[in-house]
Amino acid sequence: MTKMMWAAQLMRPGGPLEVRQVPMPDPGPNEVLVSIEASGICHTDLHICRAADFPAGAPQPLTLGHEGIGRVVKQGPGATTPIGTRVGIPWIHSTCDHCRPCLTGHESFCASQLANGYTVNGTHAEYAVMPERFAVRIPEPIASAAAAPLMCAGVTAFGAVQLAELAPGKRCVVIGCGGLGQYAIQIARLFGASVVAVDMTLSKLEHARVLGAQETLLANSRAGTLIRAGGGADALINFAPSPGIWSIATEAANTQATIVSVAMVEEPVPLSLAWLTHNGVRITGASVGTRQQANDLTALAAVHAITIPVETIGLADVNRGMDRLARGEVPGRLVIDFGAM
Repeated sequence: MTKMMWAAQLMRPGGPLEVRQVPMPDPGPNEVLVSIEASGICHTDLHICRAADFPAGAPQPLTLGHEGIGRVVKQGPGATTPIGTRVGIPWIHSTCDHCRPCLTGHESFCASQLANGYTVNGTHAEYAVMPERFAVRIPEPIASAAAAPLMCAGVTAFGAVQLAELAPGKRCVVIGCGGLGQYAIQIARLFGASVVAVDMTLSKLEHARVLGAQETLLANSRAGTLIRAGGGADALINFAPSPGIWSIATEAANTQATIVSVAMVEEPVPLSLAWLTHNGVRITGASVGTRQQANDLTALAAVHAITIPVETIGLADVNRGMDRLARGEVPGRLVIDFGAM
């Protein structure tokens, strides 16, 4: 008899998730079956639900989720990860392992990658399968609900901070102090940089101070000038989904500063090539993190308690949680607690 499990699935684009019983997956060669303890809800889940169609190649219906934490309960043929091992399931499900990005430490840009909760069924379910070579080992000191957002929000912020090439004495501006920005503030401080937090919401700026930001500024037309007056920015990392931040970045950036774009901003921004040539500013983008970055981050978090506000909900409340996220009512991260079922 087929074993069943509960999962939150997208039945049709534009519709809500349906919490339903589906067959439990079975691990294939070199895969492991993971009993999910916690699964974070990401803004990407909203984008997938509201898209005009399913992602190319995705199963239909599709189980969402790519911030899963759990324990290995079954090995597929050839898998060697011990039963009971605590692992995380991040955005990247698998890559080709042989293209230039994969071979040079940039597997998040692999054109052949498969993504959990996007092109394969994800972690908003009681069980999920994962290639063991892409499963992230989770240190025991980190609680599952706290570890879940590290698999996407956390590792994305970690990768952005690494791209910014921060070091003691450097001044880093973090624009957008939601979940990703909150992680970036803490990580940038651990890298030795001083942090200026910029946001439109006073409560987020107050929390940014608690997390270690030495300065906070409202995101308005004066922000760039004020940052410049205080010494400028050696790095700017943007998590705010608005083209309005561009004037702040260009006004604040020091010579040879690095601007890292993380937020998905579709609208174009003005760029003067003369300004770029004169100042030597480097502009780059950060995608989701790699396996190595995820392992480095979890090791760091186990020692330094890198965390953001987390609220746990039951799987049955996933649609209410998604609606709250869409309305901007979640100060940190919502995490599905499968122990509450």
